[in-house]
Amino acid sequence: MDDITPLTSSATPARPSAAVRPAPELSIIVPTFNERTNVPLLVERLERLLAAYDWEVVFVDDNSPDGTAAAARAIGEGDSRVRCIRRIGRRGLAGACLEGMLASQARYVAVMDADLQHDESLLLNMLEHLRGARADLVVASRYLQGGSAAGLSKQRSRVSRGSNAVVRLLLGIDLTDPMSGYFMIRRDTFETLAPSLSSQGFKILLDIVATGRGSLRIIELPTIFRERRHGESKLDSKIALDFAALVVAKLTNDAVSVRFLMFSLVGLSGVGIHMAILSLVLLTSSGFAIAQSIAAIGAMTWNFILNNLFTYRDERLSGWRFLTGLIRFQLICSIGAVANVGLAIFIYSSTNIWWLAGLGGVLIGAVWNYAVTSAFVWRPAQR
Repeated sequence: MDDITPLTSSATPARPSAAVRPAPELSIIVPTFNERTNVPLLVERLERLLAAYDWEVVFVDDNSPDGTAAAARAIGEGDSRVRCIRRIGRRGLAGACLEGMLASQARYVAVMDADLQHDESLLLNMLEHLRGARADLVVASRYLQGGSAAGLSKQRSRVSRGSNAVVRLLLGIDLTDPMSGYFMIRRDTFETLAPSLSSQGFKILLDIVATGRGSLRIIELPTIFRERRHGESKLDSKIALDFAALVVAKLTNDAVSVRFLMFSLVGLSGVGIHMAILSLVLLTSSGFAIAQSIAAIGAMTWNFILNNLFTYRDERLSGWRFLTGLIRFQLICSIGAVANVGLAIFIYSSTNIWWLAGLGGVLIGAVWNYAVTSAFVWRPAQR
């Protein structure tokens, strides 16, 4: 009988199996944009604070031009606790937080900023509350007794307090700081809510609490919001539209999406642009048909620019894609206008109620424009 050499003979020694390492207990999600200087500073602080814990930090970077992703990955090459998700063609704080949290397998997930204004030492207290099963969500509050928002500028402080008041009044959220960007949540709780959360906007905590609809056990802990050391604030005038759309969406129990609401708000502003252009062109003694056509083109161009800046800024078109997108947008909206008028005429001939006919036409036009432009203007490269 021929000798059979075992696969694990001395001639071909078996490779030792790698040690199996379970998922860390805590994942810290840090959305970044132009935070290259802050990344190593934050990692150093977390290493000191969490030396006795099993943790990881996930930087979710929106393709920062300053090399933030490269800085995070350079650290991660020597430390597996430091990971980086680099997003290309996608922008926005809420979307970045969602993507990072969904990439985690830890039992508990925290979200904090990279600008060093959040007090990282509070992570330990947050973790103990979740470990003890006393809460599903722990929020760092700047406005709870013992906390402070001293790190906010006067303008940002007014905006923060005002938006907090609006949220508590309209959505009935009983938190002192529902607009906080610093919190920790049980991952199983987050996984349950995730399908209903929006990737639009800048305050994912507000979306989580509003989507929970009173079912979450929440604990607030006071925190001192520190002065910014490096970088600059990523909040700008665009957040007002995000905020309004998110509040309306939650008031309607998510009957319509945040993005559709933003699209509709932009379209409403286009009505004013249309009427302004129409009146100006009519002053030149042009016929109504010519004036109406110019006004329609002007309004559609206005709507496209605003939607590209605000509604679809996470998929913003630039360069040649901006021009081709504008052409597609105008063609699609022209078809929507025809559908608008056709349905309005049909409703009016059936009911003789002018306002119902007009509203029906506007609604069908808006739904058509939103559905088709979403598929063929801002996302054609993904299909």
